[in-house]
Amino acid sequence: MPFPSHLVGFNAASYLYIDSQRLVVLFVAAFVLLFLTGVITINLLKPKAYKDASVCLSNFGKFFYVSFLKPHTGDKVGGQQSALESFYKAQADVYDATRTRLLRGREDMLALVATQLKYEFNTRDSAQTKPTWVDIGGGTGWNIEAMQDFLDVPGFFEHVWLVDLSPSLCEVAQKRFARLGWKNVTVTCEDARLFRLSEGQAGLVTMSYSLSMIPDFYSVVDSMTSLMASNGVLGVVDFYVQSAVETVGRNYIGGSVQRHVNWLSRSFWRAWFDLDRVGLEGAKRDYLEYRFGTLKSVDERNYILGGICIPYYIFLGKLISSTTREGDLVESLDAACTESPYLSPRQHRLDADNATKTRSKAYQSAVVNLSAKLPLPSAFYQNAFHRIFYDESHPKHSRFGNEFIYAFTWEDSRVDQRLLKIGTDDVVLCVTSAGDNLLDYLYSASPRRIHAVDMNPSQNHLLELKIAAYQALPYVDFWKLFGEGKYPAFRKTLITRLSPYLSSQACQFWLSRENVFMSRRGLYECGGSGHAIKLLRWLFWAFGLKGAVAELCEAKTLNEQREVWPKIRAVLMSRPLHWAVVGSRFLWKAAGVPPAQISMILEDHLGQDTLNPFHITLSDTMSGEAMWQYIINTLNPVARETLLSEDNFYYLLTLTGHYTRRCHPAYLSAKAHAKLSRPGAFEGLRIHTDEINEVISRIAKGSLTIAVIMDSMDWFDPKSNEALTQIRALNYALKLGGRVLLRSAGLRPWYVSGFESLGFTAKRVGARLPGTFNMYASTWVMIKSNELSVLDREVFPSGNRPRSRTLSKEASPILEKLEI
Repeated sequence: MPFPSHLVGFNAASYLYIDSQRLVVLFVAAFVLLFLTGVITINLLKPKAYKDASVCLSNFGKFFYVSFLKPHTGDKVGGQQSALESFYKAQADVYDATRTRLLRGREDMLALVATQLKYEFNTRDSAQTKPTWVDIGGGTGWNIEAMQDFLDVPGFFEHVWLVDLSPSLCEVAQKRFARLGWKNVTVTCEDARLFRLSEGQAGLVTMSYSLSMIPDFYSVVDSMTSLMASNGVLGVVDFYVQSAVETVGRNYIGGSVQRHVNWLSRSFWRAWFDLDRVGLEGAKRDYLEYRFGTLKSVDERNYILGGICIPYYIFLGKLISSTTREGDLVESLDAACTESPYLSPRQHRLDADNATKTRSKAYQSAVVNLSAKLPLPSAFYQNAFHRIFYDESHPKHSRFGNEFIYAFTWEDSRVDQRLLKIGTDDVVLCVTSAGDNLLDYLYSASPRRIHAVDMNPSQNHLLELKIAAYQALPYVDFWKLFGEGKYPAFRKTLITRLSPYLSSQACQFWLSRENVFMSRRGLYECGGSGHAIKLLRWLFWAFGLKGAVAELCEAKTLNEQREVWPKIRAVLMSRPLHWAVVGSRFLWKAAGVPPAQISMILEDHLGQDTLNPFHITLSDTMSGEAMWQYIINTLNPVARETLLSEDNFYYLLTLTGHYTRRCHPAYLSAKAHAKLSRPGAFEGLRIHTDEINEVISRIAKGSLTIAVIMDSMDWFDPKSNEALTQIRALNYALKLGGRVLLRSAGLRPWYVSGFESLGFTAKRVGARLPGTFNMYASTWVMIKSNELSVLDREVFPSGNRPRSRTLSKEASPILEKLEI
């Protein structure tokens, strides 16, 4: 027999040596895997939870033997059911006792779907029949009994079906419901692909750690779409391992901030779970998200042994509606985003006229998805449509590191309303920040529409949380959250009461930030601004000023406050502290002050061209001096002229870390809660996660009446065209006589001339003390006095600016009414 050509040059001794090396590697890997398995298993079982050590040992022995030692022979004789029985029969009686720590997230999934069902039941106008619940892969019935903590299972559901393919687990389930005496629960041992309801459709379908054990998952997921009612809810919790690369370009998955699992974890958990026939291929979750619209998507970690964690996810979904219904939804939301009239769509994907109109980014992404027969972005499936779709993976959003900067808003909304006189017919665009001011606008003025804009997604997550708290919580809980900034039961409240009012991204964000409200620090010592507050509190402690600060914040009169202030001022404004802290550019940046704004402070300190005619370069010493002087100019008038304990809640919060019942923003009052907790209170609100320029450029011409842009223009580089571009966009979107309110760290910001040359009349309405906060050097109102020509709205080369305009008839009376 001729020697095989592919073995020419074959060295048997070398081959045997290599093969023996492989055996050693495999043996070592198996030993390490077995050791880790034992440690993890013992940790999962938590022996101290058992009263009887022998019971613990017996349960552990069964679990370990069946999972890792017992040969699985079912595949050879009877397909999937025999395979399941081979695995579960020997441990059916201890299944629940050995899965408490391993199968984390089941209670959270049940709570989320229960809260969603209660929300839908309470918001429907007409009387509804009781829903049917189908639990696929329900095993021992643990899920159904656990649901009793969130819903009255016998009373809320018309009927409950438990579907499982393992006879042993079904037998345990039947005994469970016989013990409970629940007559509306039926256990059926059946293939989930073939199960159908004899009548009606299911209002709830759940899968708890069962999708990963189903080989033919495509047909099971497909069958669920026919099981569910049109308004039904799907809830799934399961293991997963996916990298960030697998979700690139998917705008419909409802958030992917924590979705990435590193290579080592992906490899280990796939191998570990494969021993028990649990498949962690990403296609299972991907197909689920493809077939259902995403209501909520949560990525979590089950920490079982120090840094060792098992990734798992929770998915809440809804049926994808017909193209016609989704097209109507897309058009109506687009109209609200762009302030355009709503027209019911007719072949919106083919309408040439629609293609020429300015459309929102949400509309454009939705049309792409509809054309590709993909689900819409998750924003379109939420219970409320305040939050507009955005691409969270874009660098302009991801650069914030999934953290908010401002836990509270620094600008005084009372001054805003005095200057702008916001009315019910106004359409307002404002920067979100922490959301405090726009909530004050809604409470005190009820404008027809508010467009809240912030490029940092986390700032809008904070606003969403406040809106949800208005709608779901009584005033006492609302106050604890945002008056005191601490709420020990935050996670439970988030899942069982707030979640229906939050977008998928916001819900996931706050689940991953539960310690913000549950820790000793609280909300107002978190985020970028929280760093400054913590530093201030540390300085008070280090210099022995805690008592003096308490006296300052509790002073009943201005005279008492003025007597205490010199003690604090002597330390805070001392030269050594100025040199070590106040003059540090790093600390100012940490507090959320951008470099361009710092430069404006320095320019004002040198008197700009008046005191610095030769344009002397600023040294570090001069920079520190400018910052120190800015702090003096800011704090001295506040301490002398405003009573912190009664009226200046901004400084009270900064010094104490919380508000008081006597001193707080208007949005935290009981009256504001009573008004904004009513149904429909936020129908006029749209939350945009984008740049101001991007939002303004997509709003219909002349539709805005007011723009409150805080100090955002201080962030622009004077050498770029960004400021002029934004001013042109504001001119386009505002109607004649429309107002722009802005604040600045400069007495006369460099961009004021840009407003004056591009159709606005500028008026400084306050310097240093426009309101009680006194953080900014100046406050300005810009009145749109003229429309720009098409040429004027184009980007002009540097130095080529259009000429100034004269004040129009529409703008003159508004300017005359402005208070200084």
